[in-house]
Amino acid sequence: QVQLVESGGGLVQAGGSLRLSCAASGSIFSINDMGWYRQAPGKQRVVVALISSGGSTDYADSVKGRFTISRDNAKNTMYLEMNSLKPEDTAVYYCHANLESGYRYLELWGQGTLVTVSS
Repeated sequence: QVQLVESGGGLVQAGGSLRLSCAASGSIFSINDMGWYRQAPGKQRVVVALISSGGSTDYADSVKGRFTISRDNAKNTMYLEMNSLKPEDTAVYYCHANLESGYRYLELWGQGTLVTVSS
């Protein structure tokens, strides 16, 4: 079974840092685009950062300069380094990936990890 598993969420004070990880497991041939999304209470899920298979990145304006997305293709793992966190960054963070497994193209979501930033 191919799946994405996030880790690294938690409670942090404003101005602090956290690092999220997203590990893909199972029979995976290749992973294409990956990304982090977040959903705050009562709001829709929105994109935070994207990274292509070649390492090109894109960020939401609200996190530019504070968050860094990266990936380790050898480990099938993606990261989100979050610095200078603000209370408005509080949300459930989800990882997303488009990948190939066997002869199938799959679009997967992780289960989500909660990030809470206190003021």
